[in-house]
Amino acid sequence: MNWIPLLLADPSPCLRLLVLQDLLHKPESDQEVHELIEIRDSDPLIADFLKLQQSDGSWKGADFPNLFSYTDKITATSMILLRFGFLGYSSSHPSVQKGVEFLFSKQSDDDSWPIPLRSQKTDGGYDMIPLQTAFPLRAVAACGYSTDERAEGGYEWLLAQRLKDGSWPAGKKAGTRGFIAGYRKLAHSRWGCRTNTTATVHCLALHPKRRTSEEARRALDLLLARETREKHTLGFEVARLIGLEQMSGYFTHFARFDVGFLLQLCWRIGASTEDERVRESLAFILEQQGSYGLWNYSSFPQASRWITFDILRSLGHLDDSTDWLSLEPRTPFRAYPREEKRF
Repeated sequence: MNWIPLLLADPSPCLRLLVLQDLLHKPESDQEVHELIEIRDSDPLIADFLKLQQSDGSWKGADFPNLFSYTDKITATSMILLRFGFLGYSSSHPSVQKGVEFLFSKQSDDDSWPIPLRSQKTDGGYDMIPLQTAFPLRAVAACGYSTDERAEGGYEWLLAQRLKDGSWPAGKKAGTRGFIAGYRKLAHSRWGCRTNTTATVHCLALHPKRRTSEEARRALDLLLARETREKHTLGFEVARLIGLEQMSGYFTHFARFDVGFLLQLCWRIGASTEDERVRESLAFILEQQGSYGLWNYSSFPQASRWITFDILRSLGHLDDSTDWLSLEPRTPFRAYPREEKRF
């Protein structure tokens, strides 16, 4: 385990704390764990967010132009709370409490969240987009509020938008399903949108009971049907959670296919290595491990220790055998299939 001294030598107290708790399983009573909890608010990854939180608990995306392309408060606050959750912050922290309460205060009567005005204008006037609720819901769930009554209402709203094949659509406008570009098509689904489905599956994966539900498993099965494995995107989700890659895009939010993030969804939902697709994805990830035990991220090498932590955590939770059952055939998937010529 030559990665231990490399990860524990990282300057981030948040990373060192996560390594001690999630990989080495040190209790909160451990002296070093206690010390890191005391100083983690000074971590540059979190310090500016603590300073610039608004009085209503929100954050303005304009305060962090290099980190976010989002300008509306709901989406910006959701992405920042998602970082808090990834860094190990929970409902016990006052900034998390204020941010989550701001999001809940913006919830509509039907338990959804409103579509950001910018997306309404630029994405064609949608009446409903699952992302409008999935983005804030995954944020509150990541911070430990998944079983809050208000969050449960958000889950029920999302499940009501589910298609018969188990996926989630791009949205609806004037009663018509939205267009799905090739990069976010789901294999074996006519109307399923990979971005909306991925965001919703992440919400379900963060819930203690819903994560093993039929809805979560069926949607993950569809995501696994896209057997794309690219080295340069391995760890992309972690890289943008810590601010090295920009948080951007609405429908394009999951344009890049990160096998590391998919592996995280697998262990949370209960997919095991008995599934060939999971086993082959795992083999691909292990092939990328460097000689010092780290997974290197070429675009931003400084993300490598964080990505290594996330992958090692997934490996520690992934099972060899569960009651997971896949119903999807293994078929080649092409985002933009060639059209047959008429002549």
